[in-house]
Amino acid sequence: MRLVLGDRSYDLSTRALVMGILNRTPDSFFDRGATYELEMLLARAETLVTDGADLLDIGGVKAGPGPEVTEAEELDRVIPAIEALHARIDIPLSVDTWRASVARVAYKAGAVMGNDISGFADPDYLKAAAEAGAAVVATHIRLAPRVRDPEPVYDDVLDAVGSFLADRVGRAAAAGIAPDRIVLDAGLDLGKTAEQSLTLLRGSAVLARLGHPVLLSASNKTFLGGVLDLDIDHRGDASLAAAALGVALGCRIVRVHDVAGSRIVCDSLAAVMRAA
Repeated sequence: MRLVLGDRSYDLSTRALVMGILNRTPDSFFDRGATYELEMLLARAETLVTDGADLLDIGGVKAGPGPEVTEAEELDRVIPAIEALHARIDIPLSVDTWRASVARVAYKAGAVMGNDISGFADPDYLKAAAEAGAAVVATHIRLAPRVRDPEPVYDDVLDAVGSFLADRVGRAAAAGIAPDRIVLDAGLDLGKTAEQSLTLLRGSAVLARLGHPVLLSASNKTFLGGVLDLDIDHRGDASLAAAALGVALGCRIVRVHDVAGSRIVCDSLAAVMRAA
């Protein structure tokens, strides 16, 4: 399995990439605005790179409900950050946005991946990525970003998510995006109960058989807190355990807050897979 990000190509047959999270938001669920100021975000980015991040994901709007963030506000948050990081840091950058207009400007600023939790709801999203030669992350969500979904119901959550992602792969391919630039994300916590998220984590091998790198975004998420009765500040070990299980089952990108710990997890599993 191979992934192309910009002018870099990664063999993911025995290796998982660590994606460091950078939130330029005042209300993110985990860091509570700690990296909202640009200088704080840049300092955090340097730490993540030192800790072993393979790529960085920059977002300006949190996924959950909250005050409206206009397109202009989102651009003002993410574009200066991407421009500054592109000038300072020599690893690929991803823009965490569901707006095609924001993604298009981000690609010009230096981003090489669009991480879209809406499942390509914006009809221009894939066109913007194809024109820029960018990779995309197709994420399953039942309703839409920022919309509460407290009681999601599925006949078979793994089958529903797999079918949704297969459809998004087809849409991306039809838009001209190469197969080695398409990534899949089951969307844990996005319109799923804790039990449904656990089912999807356990079913990572099934999603990996769709033939594209699977991104696991489980770090510090609500389903871990619910299952283990852990508040937001005590989910670190559970997050590393989820990352280890996900990689062992076929996930090849882990989107995380704890880059240093996740680097050890991924490198340890890579050594085991190479030995096998």
